[in-house]
Amino acid sequence: MSAEGMSGYYKSCWDRDLSSFPWPRLIAFWLRCENWKPLFLLTGRIPPWLQGTLLRNGPGMHTVGETRYNHWFDGLALLHSFTIRDGEVCYRSKYLRSDTYKANIEANRIVVSEFGTMAYPDPCKNIFSKAFSYLSHTIPDFTDNCLINIMKCGEDFYATTETNYIRKINPQTLETLEKVDYRNYVTVNLATAHPHYDAAGNVLNMGTSIMDKGKTRYVVFRIPAAVPEDKKGTNPLKHTEVFCSITSRSLLSPSYYHSFGVTENHIVFLEQPFKLDILKMSTAYIRGANWASCLAFHKEDKTYIHVIDQRTRKPLPTKFYTDPMVVFHHVNAYEEDGCLLFDVITYEDSSLYELFYLANLNQDFEENCRLTSIPTLRRFAVPLSVDKNAEVGSNLIKLTSTTAKALKEKDDQVYCQPELLYEGLELPRINYARNGKRYRYVFAAEVQWSPIPTKILKYDVLTKSSLKWGQEHCWPAEPLFVPTLGAQDEDDGIILSAIVSTDPQKLPFLLILDAKSFTELARASIDVEMHLDLHGLFIPDTDWDARKPALSQEERDRAPDSCVAPQA
Repeated sequence: MSAEGMSGYYKSCWDRDLSSFPWPRLIAFWLRCENWKPLFLLTGRIPPWLQGTLLRNGPGMHTVGETRYNHWFDGLALLHSFTIRDGEVCYRSKYLRSDTYKANIEANRIVVSEFGTMAYPDPCKNIFSKAFSYLSHTIPDFTDNCLINIMKCGEDFYATTETNYIRKINPQTLETLEKVDYRNYVTVNLATAHPHYDAAGNVLNMGTSIMDKGKTRYVVFRIPAAVPEDKKGTNPLKHTEVFCSITSRSLLSPSYYHSFGVTENHIVFLEQPFKLDILKMSTAYIRGANWASCLAFHKEDKTYIHVIDQRTRKPLPTKFYTDPMVVFHHVNAYEEDGCLLFDVITYEDSSLYELFYLANLNQDFEENCRLTSIPTLRRFAVPLSVDKNAEVGSNLIKLTSTTAKALKEKDDQVYCQPELLYEGLELPRINYARNGKRYRYVFAAEVQWSPIPTKILKYDVLTKSSLKWGQEHCWPAEPLFVPTLGAQDEDDGIILSAIVSTDPQKLPFLLILDAKSFTELARASIDVEMHLDLHGLFIPDTDWDARKPALSQEERDRAPDSCVAPQA
């Protein structure tokens, strides 16, 4: 493509001059589109049993009017879905109509603050006017721009982020419905976007309660999948209960966390030295600083491992700790012979967040966006009971299945030394039927020194071997495992991943892999400007109230007669 042609391509994607951004692959970060259309081309054969919808969430719009967000994680949420039915695939995308989205669009500029961007509703206010608004932002009312994940709660689906807000959505049409404030049901100011589900569909999640009644706590809460017979018709959220809580080691500097782990009998929470400074947050608005500037990694501190017994709802009395690290994603956890083992993706610092400032995603991308710490899969082992007579310095882990250690120290403390399993992976998923149980396979995006995934990886934690899929100019999204009906083996199923093409001449596509052999079964290409997303889930057709998805009136007006069928 000529320089003139490339410039035109960028301009159509960004709606402005992009001559200073010569990297085709960066287009994926700021694409702005809403679509409903059949896929442009389907090659291969989709397994006939695969019937349902892959629903994804992530940042999609980074400019509003003449204003631009500072950070990729700030972008306005864009939902998109691939509906797979009878060997055909249809694609939809729609912006989440959050209050944040509506306020920004109405003002034609960014007026609601996000993680890396502090905004002011009236930019003409002077410092004295801002001071009057200061008190209302001491513990801020955070954004409802729910751009991270999708949560199922009872029969409903919600777009989620890490604030106290979630947004109910119609998973068939992607239309935005009610706004829900967790604070109406449980006292939390922040909550993870990675809840867990038990076999009955009950939701278990965690959130941080900031300075409530003089304490800052990490709160575990449970949302039932179904309500009692005498409460039929009420929202399960109204029956949310506090499962347990842990007091933060610091009133004014609670730990940041993105996820947590569960086993059949325990909950694993890492209080890591990546901390939110409440005092800085309380003055951020008047200082013109963003929320991200209130987070800091304290490399001189420890990472504390809290293990909660689900039967007693109390933490184990032993103080477990490990070296300073940053963890975003727990992979899985399980119990074996009196020990709790948990696998996490670890970093040695917090540099990952810094790399996604849009100022770094420019022509010097490869130079600016080099991780100082490779994301590494590590396994920790924690003894569920500690022999008080064990010698100081002795290893309390006697398992032959791991080299992870738990070394006894004085004062009932135990230092946990992990086993390194694999370097260079992120966005991990498993066969969720094995969640909280002994398992074998991790499906993830391979990531090396750059934070951008280039391959899809299947890692065997038992044999320490791996299989990979990758092609030039392809950025894979989080690989999601869907089990075969009546599956016997843990890897009996398929992998779904939305692939963004960094070559403007090649279309993005939905990739369908055989999870066992990691060979490509099919791909469904689509002629749209598809963005790189974060997380999502697969909804089998059996979960729908109706077999055929409903279309909004706008979609019905412009929808073609049918989706494109496979081509020979």
